[in-house]
Amino acid sequence: MFRLNERLFLSLSFVLVFVVAFGLGACSKKVSKGSDGTSERMEQEGQRDAGYADEEALQDIFFDFDRSDIRDDARAVLQQNAEWMKSNSSTRVQIEGHCDERGTEGYNLSLGERRANAVKNYLISLGVGAERLYTISYGEELPLDPGHTEEAWGKNRRAHFLVTR
Repeated sequence: MFRLNERLFLSLSFVLVFVVAFGLGACSKKVSKGSDGTSERMEQEGQRDAGYADEEALQDIFFDFDRSDIRDDARAVLQQNAEWMKSNSSTRVQIEGHCDERGTEGYNLSLGERRANAVKNYLISLGVGAERLYTISYGEELPLDPGHTEEAWGKNRRAHFLVTR
């Protein structure tokens, strides 16, 4: 009787350890693949933390609700960003597409990707080399403003620029 209880205890302990280890590994957040195939959140967060001080020269642009087209007010900002990128030709820039919290996770990741790609294509049309630009969508995951108002949502619908080298 004692051996049966001991074996049962050891078997259940092994199963519990396996379930906990597997469960913790499956808890990582989802992030859309970048245009260069990057998909690891840790790598993206590392790039976020490794941004250069010069990135303050690059300004975010904002989008209308449920839209990915470049607004007229953003064109001047992108022109300035393109001039900076052309005068700093050794840099690479990550263009992050962001959304507000409305919509499903999948829809917002797709919309963020369309926003980032629209910005990339516009910068290429202004003379920035495509090989220096790559995109990623964070959807609603990294809000600039955590509020739940139209003003907060307007701040979160954006393309953000991160100088990576």
